[in-house]
Amino acid sequence: MVFEDGSHKTTGNLSNTMCIGSSTNGLSGPDRQLVDGVLGGERRSLAKTITLIESTRADHQRRAQQVIGALLPHTGRAIRVGISGVPGAGKSTFIEALGNYLIDRGHRLAVLAVDPSSSVSGGSILGDKTRMESLCQRLEAFIRPSPTAGSLGGVAAKTREAMLACEAAGYDVIIVETVGVGQSETTVAGMVDIFTLLQLPNAGDDLQAIKKGIVEIADLVAINKSDIDPKAAAVARAQWKQALHMLRPASPNWRPPVIGVSAFKKEGIAEFWDEVERYREVTTGSGEFEAKRKKQALDWMWSLIETGLHQLFRSHPGVHEDLPQMTREVVTGRTTPNAAAQRLLSYLETPAF
Repeated sequence: MVFEDGSHKTTGNLSNTMCIGSSTNGLSGPDRQLVDGVLGGERRSLAKTITLIESTRADHQRRAQQVIGALLPHTGRAIRVGISGVPGAGKSTFIEALGNYLIDRGHRLAVLAVDPSSSVSGGSILGDKTRMESLCQRLEAFIRPSPTAGSLGGVAAKTREAMLACEAAGYDVIIVETVGVGQSETTVAGMVDIFTLLQLPNAGDDLQAIKKGIVEIADLVAINKSDIDPKAAAVARAQWKQALHMLRPASPNWRPPVIGVSAFKKEGIAEFWDEVERYREVTTGSGEFEAKRKKQALDWMWSLIETGLHQLFRSHPGVHEDLPQMTREVVTGRTTPNAAAQRLLSYLETPAF
């Protein structure tokens, strides 16, 4: 079985191999090799780059930012597709069927599958590769399971950077699969071009439990396993269409379609991809596609700023020294959470060093 850390080398997009020298100035030898390898379509280099991106070590983070900066001019040409759904909806089977369909038509596919980390042990199963056995054997596919490591919404904090690395390596379709457990849908919708909800037939009253916010962010809804109970699938499609009709669409030029698919029988896969391409055509023509990516970049910047401020706050010597006492006083009721927070935040008014 071939995985992304194997020794095989695939040929990247020729346009990605241009201007390598000018983009790697200032990089160390090993990092320059990573950049050159990624731009050359080497799977091992891409895997090592994403590992560097996901590292929490400060020195690794500095290196990762330099590597991403060198790769950035070679990104942006892929279509980014988010796929989410409740556990058991058949996300992995659907992605495998879709991936094989796309590769057969000349595409190169990267799948970033985000696995939930245990709140007890901190570990992740990372079993997506075992559920995509045939896709793993395709040299045109790169499958990278990543742990959430406790990041908000069930989405690995470095998924955005990993997407850029995959694009620089010449993959023209990027799929981000989420764990389907709440806020992850909203987070992924904020980093992809089109967001898909994979649902099941026999939804019935379960549709009433779906949060309005999740319905609002869906650009495409696919009812999987429609072959098992066609009548139930038809009912589910009707319910979803009605739910979407009652909401104001996010785009004035696009009303999310609801289609039936069967990943197991590979039915409806072509129709699904036709809708993805139609979405890109419609939103590109209206200017929404580019505007959406610009907004996502700004949102990403502010998210990183907020994360950085939180880290600076926790690392402030005054906060570090006073936090245990403030914690005890809040727990014992000797002070209010608001008073404790204001006292700790006041340390930011003075230099840390």
